[in-house]
Amino acid sequence: MLINSLPFLAFFAVVLIVYFAPMLRGRAMWQNAWLLLVSYVFYGMADWRMVPLLMGTTLVYYGLGIAVKRAIDREQWRAASWVTTLAAALGVGLLLYFKYLDFFGQSIAAMLTTMGLHVSWTTLHILVPVGVSFFTFKLISYVVEIHREHIEPCNSLVDFAAYIAFFPTIMSGPIDRPGKFIPQLQRAHTFDYALALDGCRQVLWGLFTKMCIADNLALLTSGSWQSPDDFSASRLALSALLFPLQMYADFAGYSDMAIGVAKVLGFKVERNFNHPYLARNVAEYWRRWHMSLTSWITDYVFMPLNIAMRDRGRLGTILAVMVNLVVIGLWHGANWTYALFGLYHGLLFIPLVFSGSFGRNRKLKPRPNGMPQWHDLLKMLGTYCLVAIGLLIFQAPSVSHLWHYVCALARPSLLSVPSLGLPVFTYVGLAMLVGCEWLCRDREHPLQFIHGPAVSSRAVRWSIYYVLILCILLFQGQTQRFIYFQF
Repeated sequence: MLINSLPFLAFFAVVLIVYFAPMLRGRAMWQNAWLLLVSYVFYGMADWRMVPLLMGTTLVYYGLGIAVKRAIDREQWRAASWVTTLAAALGVGLLLYFKYLDFFGQSIAAMLTTMGLHVSWTTLHILVPVGVSFFTFKLISYVVEIHREHIEPCNSLVDFAAYIAFFPTIMSGPIDRPGKFIPQLQRAHTFDYALALDGCRQVLWGLFTKMCIADNLALLTSGSWQSPDDFSASRLALSALLFPLQMYADFAGYSDMAIGVAKVLGFKVERNFNHPYLARNVAEYWRRWHMSLTSWITDYVFMPLNIAMRDRGRLGTILAVMVNLVVIGLWHGANWTYALFGLYHGLLFIPLVFSGSFGRNRKLKPRPNGMPQWHDLLKMLGTYCLVAIGLLIFQAPSVSHLWHYVCALARPSLLSVPSLGLPVFTYVGLAMLVGCEWLCRDREHPLQFIHGPAVSSRAVRWSIYYVLILCILLFQGQTQRFIYFQF
């Protein structure tokens, strides 16, 4: 059941009516119990066979959190560290089994065969649970944050389970931190009209970007990989340049919908994107892109590594960055292209580390006419092109497919005029997206400008709503599965 489907609308209507019903009003425990039940139902609709896994891991980590706290209270620091290490190992082990066992088994078998040992690996065809990469990171961070004494263990198993299984975010994030989300579960929720209204606007914008932009662009970008030789090199280049916008419209569209649905329920979920294509270098891009994942891996992988290697100066920072980006790449799945994608981005950080601009975050200052400064615009375009090259690696089904695509690009037809291959409205929608990104760069989502003095007329506000709804009804592309559901 996709979050942008009519069945989800019916499902959410039932969730909402019961959640704010008088019988549950003021009773956080019962509201959370209902939230947990519908979250398991929602997850079970994707694959009911994985619900016991979600329940079991939730119960285990709830117990590990209590064990860590007890060890800390007794000043048994070594025991607390061991339990935390066990929690991290279990989470990594869960990911290794479901996502990487076949991949590493086949890779090791191939390597040994090349050495003359002739080892074979029988593919296990392990079923990967939907959202396993997202809820596993939640489980690990919960125990780690208790060990760091940033949070207390959750007193209620229902509250903790509702945090892990929260239905708007379990499939594709954002990855909420326990210190920010669990306290929201510990108080009863009443309907907040202003927050719900902002949530509905954010859902509407997410529907527009996903259904009118991402789903239409998918017709161009996905076909290019199926048979690159059937297209001109210029068409392949256009596809590569448009894929970053498709991926952003798809994933940010999902995030907007998930965050918006959470707001209607009264929850504030972690922000996932901050206008990433306004970034002027790759470091700034990663601070703006998939922020909940990037900040998680930065806190739990990069920072410990950087501290451990601080005696090595810039070399230590570079090594920590390289490991960090390769981990981010491999988090997406079991494919050498993901590792290559992370390595590519890690290499792009090296000049930034040596120039001292690695951690710099200079605010964008437009020209008097409201347009970006020329030097900022050139840096944005350059960063976008670098990201597009990286996503070409990311999108490739395999290294051999990537090489085939690159060879297909290196043909004389690269200088020809590419066929657009898409309805004109798709490009109009892209222009709307890019324009809104710049004009609303200081807001969480473009439709937030509607509640301010800039749009004080009710008629204008509703006109904008109706135009977007009409665009969704008339110009939506063929329904495509969300890209990040595979991770």
